[in-house]
Amino acid sequence: MANVKPKKSLGQHFLTDLNIAARIAATVDDCPGLPVVEVGPGMGVLTQFLIEAGRDLTVVELDSESVEYLRQGHVPGLASERIVEADFLRLDLAALMHGHKFCLIGNYPYNISSQIFFKVLDNRDLVQECSGMLQREVAERICAPEGSKTRGILSVLLQVWYDAEYLFTVPEHVFNPPPKVKSGVIRLRRNGVTDPGCDFALMRTVVKTTFGQRRKTIRNSARPLLPPGTAFPADSPLGALRPEQLSVQQFIELTNLIDTLRKQAQ
Repeated sequence: MANVKPKKSLGQHFLTDLNIAARIAATVDDCPGLPVVEVGPGMGVLTQFLIEAGRDLTVVELDSESVEYLRQGHVPGLASERIVEADFLRLDLAALMHGHKFCLIGNYPYNISSQIFFKVLDNRDLVQECSGMLQREVAERICAPEGSKTRGILSVLLQVWYDAEYLFTVPEHVFNPPPKVKSGVIRLRRNGVTDPGCDFALMRTVVKTTFGQRRKTIRNSARPLLPPGTAFPADSPLGALRPEQLSVQQFIELTNLIDTLRKQAQ
């Protein structure tokens, strides 16, 4: 096993506990036949376990110093041509993986983790499983069920297409240097939904609009989405709820209700 030593010069928090790295790498074990894309491998602490497991692995790294470190062969078995120096958020994943379905994994950069998961959402037909480590607050939000105060936009939109599971918490002291926050490891598994039963583009707008005024009830927060002069139906039980209280199915129902009201006003 490669003894990957963190480099402090990059200004990042490097995971130093190999047991935790092994646990994170094992989160994709239930999809053995799929290729794996690792985001932000850094010095390869997670990468080494994915290679030892025999995974068909491609790594995507933006930092040129980390890319050079990996290309020098410090992680045995990682071929140079499988190291992609690029901004993951700008990558065409279909082109990268030649249209093949794959698993995504990583110790995700905290400052762009939400953007990464929105990209997963946009590539849901390709990304069959997504797992890895991110700031605990964001990890808990993604997995939050209806009724949770931490539930938000990503919670609802991702849970339309994925089963979300919070796996375990990672303490600060296993990083060098230690971050000021705890981390959480999650796993999203594609749930097989191909048609959510509503206009998903409209649903995204509904979810974002209502969570934008999360202290208000749906009756009030959804008002900007209704045709001029149209009131939210008084007989709808959804009107008295706040957005974090709605299940995915109830958001689908709300989307269809708004869609119907819009069509009737045309």
